[in-house]
Amino acid sequence: MTSPPPRSELPAPHRVVALLVPPQPVFPLACASAVLGDHGPEVPARYAFEVCAERPGAVRTEAGYDLLVGAGLDALEDADTVLVPGWGPGAGSEVPPAVVAAVRRAHARGARVVGLCAGAFVLAAAGLLDGRRAATHWSRAAELASRFPRVRVDPAVLYVDHGDVATSAGGAAGVDLCLHLVSADQGAGYATRIARRLVMPPHREGCQLQYAEPPAAGPAADSLAPLLEWLGERLEQPLSVADMAARARVSPRTLTRRFGEQLGISPGRWLLDRRIAAARALLEETDLPVETVAHRVGLSSAVNLRRRFHEAVRTTPAAYRRAFRAQGAGAGAVPEAG
Repeated sequence: MTSPPPRSELPAPHRVVALLVPPQPVFPLACASAVLGDHGPEVPARYAFEVCAERPGAVRTEAGYDLLVGAGLDALEDADTVLVPGWGPGAGSEVPPAVVAAVRRAHARGARVVGLCAGAFVLAAAGLLDGRRAATHWSRAAELASRFPRVRVDPAVLYVDHGDVATSAGGAAGVDLCLHLVSADQGAGYATRIARRLVMPPHREGCQLQYAEPPAAGPAADSLAPLLEWLGERLEQPLSVADMAARARVSPRTLTRRFGEQLGISPGRWLLDRRIAAARALLEETDLPVETVAHRVGLSSAVNLRRRFHEAVRTTPAAYRRAFRAQGAGAGAVPEAG
């Protein structure tokens, strides 16, 4: 059994600095710290989470209390990720010039910049979203598009990740984006451990609708939860939409409609996403051949797995395995396939 590396050889944690702007929204900040903060001895610490503000001291929140922040904008100078957890000022409020300049400098030197919910307004003011798709809370999407016409605002999706810049919708979509970033940094297995600690689903694609509605007006049997659990236990089996519909005792058309209403994606896309997630975990945690992994997750062959995997993760299964098996507790990004 391989011994863990000495503490001195462990890579430094990925440093995340959350930039707070009064009145600071509480929920996006809580979402980010819940995913990227300390999870106790059961989950090895791979992130260091800190906060800063333009003016250190008491930062007013939308909840009516103050947060005591000790660091100023100079904390962004060596951050690996700069995170803006929401934007509390009202419509038409300008982002302070010092904040804009600090975010631009951080991005220019290579830091990843992330805006949760209306935090996209700060990224847009810094010019980081010009010509790019961006997400924000659906209620502020029109304002973001009007104030920053060069930003391609997508009012429906949960999050958009460009690698160097990422944005999310409101509410729990911030958790989704943060888990997505952890998965990209540290691997799907580590992200799943955090999600399990938070009692959260480990993965939702950014393309899912941020305001997809549950079947509140229908009977409890309309819920997809029992079907999704059944599918998750049978990923290795060849399953068609007709098979899913038969299990749910509805027509394929009705099943597709329910997936669209409740998850914002098609049944086939949901199943493929689960299979790719299962493949990532097997590549990280086992030495199984790629052909065996493909059969274990229901993708029939190594050729099909490589094609589907590259479409979803932008690298090959072999390169993905090398990256995350070699780095152990490291924080490198998935390399692009050559």
